[in-house]
Amino acid sequence: MPKRILVVEDEPNMRLLVTEELTDAGYDVDEAANGEEALRKFTEKTYDLVTIDIEMPGMNGLELAGKLREIKRDVKLVLLTAYSHYKSDMASWAADAYVVKSSDLTELKEIISRLINM
Repeated sequence: MPKRILVVEDEPNMRLLVTEELTDAGYDVDEAANGEEALRKFTEKTYDLVTIDIEMPGMNGLELAGKLREIKRDVKLVLLTAYSHYKSDMASWAADAYVVKSSDLTELKEIISRLINM
């Protein structure tokens, strides 16, 4: 059974790119456009890993990561952002990995593969 990933990204083109790349890599992928939608889906299904954009309107990715950890402590979380300054933010330590966005998703796919197969 393929591993299930939830992609949380408010930017439609980036959400589509990540979803397509991960689907092509053999994962079962759902997507959410914001933190509230992600929380709803997360309580309805079981996910092996969640990629989370940090900068989103409403609930930001760091808040979402904290809430997901409260629901399922061992879920793998990958923060995905265009802003490298979050790496030093204490809240980002709640994630298993941190990836700076790029149109080349090689690093993201390698990190996901490593985390999901631990």
